[in-house]
Amino acid sequence: MKLAVAALLAGSAAAFAPAQVGKASTALNAFESELGAQPPLGFFDPLGMLTDADQERFDRLRYVEVKHGRICQLAFLGQIVTRNGIHLSGDIDMSGHSFDSYPNGIAAVFGDSAIPQAGVLQIFAFVGFLELFVMKDSANGAEPGEFPGDFRNGALDFGWDTFDEETKLSKRAIELNNGRAAMMGILGLMVHEK
Repeated sequence: MKLAVAALLAGSAAAFAPAQVGKASTALNAFESELGAQPPLGFFDPLGMLTDADQERFDRLRYVEVKHGRICQLAFLGQIVTRNGIHLSGDIDMSGHSFDSYPNGIAAVFGDSAIPQAGVLQIFAFVGFLELFVMKDSANGAEPGEFPGDFRNGALDFGWDTFDEETKLSKRAIELNNGRAAMMGILGLMVHEK
């Protein structure tokens, strides 16, 4: 009996001992030092989208990540502001409907009191125009920028060229993390909408 109790105690103590983990070598080592591979996760590619990828593929995916992050930051801010009751003043159309006469969130697009279909089409046309002709980077035919997602196109600067390289990397990392947080935030807001 004493031997069985001692074996159980030894076995349960082993459960709390640190596991020996070997360093796995992967083909992704080329991207582990890229901007965005930050603690606590480091380089995170759960879907394996960068397995056997080259730098061009990585840059394209980084461009998409930055762009979606920026869109989600605007969407999250829009949700917070409109749900706080802050709307543009004036009328949204010639019929006299005010901006605050339409519901917040996805209900403004789908639902009983949604924005009319012509208004939604105007929004999509405007976004398409921006996508095709204004918000371009080197991945989409514009002059090459400093990094994926550089939409300055030689016109906008706002003092970017006055920063040193360390500050530029820090600001890009902050934008990347804020974009990632906003993607999760707007997804959470959309899931919990009524």
